[in-house]
Amino acid sequence: MSKDLHPTMDPTKMGVGRSIAVLTSGGDAQGMNAAVRATVRVGLYTGAKVYFVHEGYQGLVDGGENIRLATWESVSMMLQLGGTVIGSARCKDFRAREGRMKAACNLVKLGITNLCVIGGDGSLTGANAFRTEWSGLLADLVRAGNITEEEAKKSSHLNIVGMVGSIDNDFCGTDMTIGTDSALHRIIEVVDAITTTAQSHQRTFILEVMGRHCGYLALVTAQACGADWVFIPEMPPDEGWEDHLCRRLTNQRARGSRLNVIIVAEGAMSRDGKLITSDQIKKLVTDRLGFDTRTTVLGHVQRGGTPSAFDRILGSRMGVEAVMALLEATPDTPACVVSLSGNQAVRLPLMECVQVTKDVTVAMAEGRFEDAIKLRGKSFENNWNTYKLLAHINPPDVKSNINVAIMNIGAPCAGMNAAVRSAVRMGIIQGHTMLAVHDGFDGLAQGQVEPITWTSVSGWTGKGGSMLGTKRTLPAKILEEISQNIAKFNIHALVIIGGFEAYVGGLELVQAREKYEEMCIPMVVIPATVSNNVPGSDFSVGADTALNTITSTCDRIKQSAAGTKRRVFIVETMGGYCGYLATMAGLAAGADAAYIYEEKFNIKDLEVNVGHLVEKMKTTVKRGLILRNENSNANYTTDFIFNLYSEEGKGTFDCRKNVLGHMQQGGTPTPFDRNFGTKMGAKSVLWLTEKLKECYRHGRIFANTPDSACVLGMRKRALTFQPLADLKGDTDFDHRIPKTQWWLKIRPIMKILAKYDIKLDTSEHADIEHVIKKMTALGK
Repeated sequence: MSKDLHPTMDPTKMGVGRSIAVLTSGGDAQGMNAAVRATVRVGLYTGAKVYFVHEGYQGLVDGGENIRLATWESVSMMLQLGGTVIGSARCKDFRAREGRMKAACNLVKLGITNLCVIGGDGSLTGANAFRTEWSGLLADLVRAGNITEEEAKKSSHLNIVGMVGSIDNDFCGTDMTIGTDSALHRIIEVVDAITTTAQSHQRTFILEVMGRHCGYLALVTAQACGADWVFIPEMPPDEGWEDHLCRRLTNQRARGSRLNVIIVAEGAMSRDGKLITSDQIKKLVTDRLGFDTRTTVLGHVQRGGTPSAFDRILGSRMGVEAVMALLEATPDTPACVVSLSGNQAVRLPLMECVQVTKDVTVAMAEGRFEDAIKLRGKSFENNWNTYKLLAHINPPDVKSNINVAIMNIGAPCAGMNAAVRSAVRMGIIQGHTMLAVHDGFDGLAQGQVEPITWTSVSGWTGKGGSMLGTKRTLPAKILEEISQNIAKFNIHALVIIGGFEAYVGGLELVQAREKYEEMCIPMVVIPATVSNNVPGSDFSVGADTALNTITSTCDRIKQSAAGTKRRVFIVETMGGYCGYLATMAGLAAGADAAYIYEEKFNIKDLEVNVGHLVEKMKTTVKRGLILRNENSNANYTTDFIFNLYSEEGKGTFDCRKNVLGHMQQGGTPTPFDRNFGTKMGAKSVLWLTEKLKECYRHGRIFANTPDSACVLGMRKRALTFQPLADLKGDTDFDHRIPKTQWWLKIRPIMKILAKYDIKLDTSEHADIEHVIKKMTALGK
């Protein structure tokens, strides 16, 4: 977008002579501080003045001490704090024109014509109304003698950009709002804790989560913990749901399950518009079934706590985009919200998003529930359909006589089991027989293959590591044994879940098709590795969990320096040659530098970094954090960097080093990895089912085309299947990484937020995308 506007515009001069105010409004959400911090620092980087508005719109109306200049240091150590440091308040005064006149007067006096609002749809609608009547407000202020003609002329136009901060994820047009992922973290921690006690006593637990008008939290939680039933406002249960629910709980117990989990959104309703409460459900289950039943209402726990790595990165990236959108805006540009779609920053017209969000409420009120789910967006609809399919066994009467084998390859990571569970269940729903292969390709060669059933994978979503067992062995040397066992167990299709070894192993099986006919079966590789280094996918299952582990460890490490002051920590992360973890953790933990293999560095760069830290120690921020990917450079090892910093920093700061090691591979999967794994597993088996139909000839399956062996990956905004053979050209096999990696483009953001004076590439900016256009197809 900015290419055409000002091709030679220097981003460090874009904001000179401009002023930006940032405020948080409405309910708080974890990650708002990351957005405030990024807005302030990027604003300062462009040469603009940046002001905090304390206490939301109330501060804007009251003015005075509530509107204060922000400095670089004033947003330090904010990143890991929940809530909003600059305060938020519900404001009645701003709803009246008189209040808005006061607010306008306060802004004009300070020369602020750019407003960045972080809040929910109400806050953003208010901002847009403020902007629409801006010229009228100024005219009234001039008439009343509150401001001069000159002042009015200088501030003739108000630019507005919004970022959606809301734990409910209830704003249409955006994939994820700031705070949603963190709220899911809080909920899943509770669910995991509750399931252990429920199993001990064979109890039924009813969990009520937030979401008065939006069932996103309830739905994703239900999917992530394999709940027996979920109540959401968008899709009330059918008539007679009480009998259905009791039948289902009884069936689960009959299958040997020791617990039942029911998730309820606080706004859950029945078809006739009456509220369905957790107490009502408890009474039903206790009276009819006599089960020992407990309810837990999570309440404000969900808003609290530290923001997750995802929310920090989301807030930081959106803060950068928001400043750019403000500084590039013209009087004709509509007010926009910045958001992420897939992994891309996008700008959307604010009022179109508000309109679609309102349309959902209308659809629900009119009983058009299918429309309500569609209007919520693709991601919501996919979650709903996947949950419905996987929650309850409903196998077809006719068996397909197809055997699908599932295996884990490479190092274990969190979320692998979620992918196995959903693949197994989706296969059973399709009428296939599912086979578990233990210990990777070794196990396949040695015949460690056995049938796996619906109930044997229950409870797997929340388990870390690999329940099937996994090894790094590649198939090339054991092809003979593998082909014999594919024939012996009559395997018709293969799901390979793992990291770079899974990808290379898949390629080796495809190359072996020339020699072994048994390998001519459809195969799919699901990327699952903490390193996120599998070609064909922007994200791997397991990387989010590792990223959160690193980020929370860095928080603790930084905190330990709060007392000692003047301390620099050097932390080594995993990832092989892939710098994804080091870069993203650097962004999420607020690192001063992250050394990675993909971005070559030399002794001069190291000197610059040391010099930068020496300068930093002169400010009030007396601590530093340096991340280094384990294979970033063979000679500049973690020890070398530690020794160099220790020597050069003598008298200014002291150093400590930490090698995080295998803790990055362990732990329970994050909500993102549970859901990502679940979606990938389900999608892979549906694809295999279609492929098997295509490859069925003369009573047998024969698949030898390149597109019958694919990697299922997340590409920009969609899950896509890409032939293994096609990805070879984009692979650096020596260093086990893809040749093109999307996240390298956001490395400059980390450097700018750490106060490095580098050039930000503004050529790839998001154009405003229309939401209404996308949605109107529904009405037809």
